[in-house]
Amino acid sequence: MEIAYWILAGLLALFYVYSGGIKVVQSQDKLRPMMAWVDQVPMPLVRAIGALEVLGAVGLILPPLTGIVPALALAAAIGLVLIQVGGIVTHVSRGETKVIGLNIGLLLAAAITAWLWSF
Repeated sequence: MEIAYWILAGLLALFYVYSGGIKVVQSQDKLRPMMAWVDQVPMPLVRAIGALEVLGAVGLILPPLTGIVPALALAAAIGLVLIQVGGIVTHVSRGETKVIGLNIGLLLAAAITAWLWSF
């Protein structure tokens, strides 16, 4: 179970460092082709979501790796689940049901990571 946790947590961390990082540093114009929803959300909120994604990625890896408050990994995984719930709600409210596959996959991966951590 530990190996499965590290594989899944590592993949999620890579995804969220990239995804969150671009939300934090790129302009609305550069984000728009990848994320049409940024037009309806204030940029400070987009930046906050990006920062939470990066913090979630760090939380999946750093606490278990260092042994310092390793329970934060569970909190990070749950936080990433909640971010994807918000993403699904946003896409459905915009009528973009065809693009929620990635959100559902990330939600499931984060939920499985939380489950694996509990063992």
